[in-house]
Amino acid sequence: MSTFAHIFERFDIMINRELIRLKTVQIVYAYQQNKQENGFQSIETAEKELVFSLQKSYELYQSLLLLMMEIHRVAVEDVDQRRLRARQLGESTRISNKFIKNRFMQQLMQNRQLIEYTDQHNQVWALEEDMVKRIYRRIQESDTYKQFMHGGTSTYEEERELWRTLYKDFICNNEEVDNALEEMSLYWNDDKHIIDSFVLKTIRMFKEDSDAHSPLLADFDSDSDREFATKLIHYTLRNEEQYNALIGANGQNWDFERMAIMDLVILQTALAEILCFPSIPVAVSINEYVNIAKAYSTPRSSAFVNGMLDGITKQLMAENKLIKN
Repeated sequence: MSTFAHIFERFDIMINRELIRLKTVQIVYAYQQNKQENGFQSIETAEKELVFSLQKSYELYQSLLLLMMEIHRVAVEDVDQRRLRARQLGESTRISNKFIKNRFMQQLMQNRQLIEYTDQHNQVWALEEDMVKRIYRRIQESDTYKQFMHGGTSTYEEERELWRTLYKDFICNNEEVDNALEEMSLYWNDDKHIIDSFVLKTIRMFKEDSDAHSPLLADFDSDSDREFATKLIHYTLRNEEQYNALIGANGQNWDFERMAIMDLVILQTALAEILCFPSIPVAVSINEYVNIAKAYSTPRSSAFVNGMLDGITKQLMAENKLIKN
């Protein structure tokens, strides 16, 4: 799954073409499975499902930012309770504000876009209070937290990078968080490892002078990417028989019945992009779908997908049937 982490850190948007490709493959796979079980399904329904799925990915991104804020809320409550206990016992113990006064976290909590999302989804982590507290306790026990708390005055960059490290160590690859997200939405099953990289990029984007109106990552980069999403799934499903013929002609040693369904879907989607989007270089398309095969199909799938796409595109070029700008 980590194949995608380095890819998605390059962008200043949330929904980019790499994510669109992945979500298209997922929706086409579900469409094909549903068609086998329930008969004909409309392409328009699949297109709407893709757009909705991409919107849910953006909601996941904002929800994971809110999870950091929830951890901070628990930390504030912990400091308040320890102070109250100390007063009740007549102790003069000094309890540090260093963690809860983190300047990056203050910026995140004041971000207008996140406040608006919170107003609409204020209960997103309401049922996971115990989990949030467990994450906070593990943070308190970590060397990262202890070194930060015992250090001297920290710079803004150090406070921001503290949360970046904590996110990587305690939210990324956290099975309990993954399970909670899966309970919240079926659309979040396979997305978290990708969206984690967007969250890490967002943290790094903040500067000391960022204010409440500083933007988070945008959803779509442009109208062209929205159009790319709907056209990609439309061409994939509409031209399924054409793509299957190409796959069959170039894979004489492969039985369609025995081919992994995910491999077939990846090949169909890749061919739709290669044949219907003349501005995208063939090498770019092949590389993107090989990466998807590495992360989401069998151990041998990436080599199979690479070999099939290479063979098909060479054949199409030799026959002057593949035109690129």
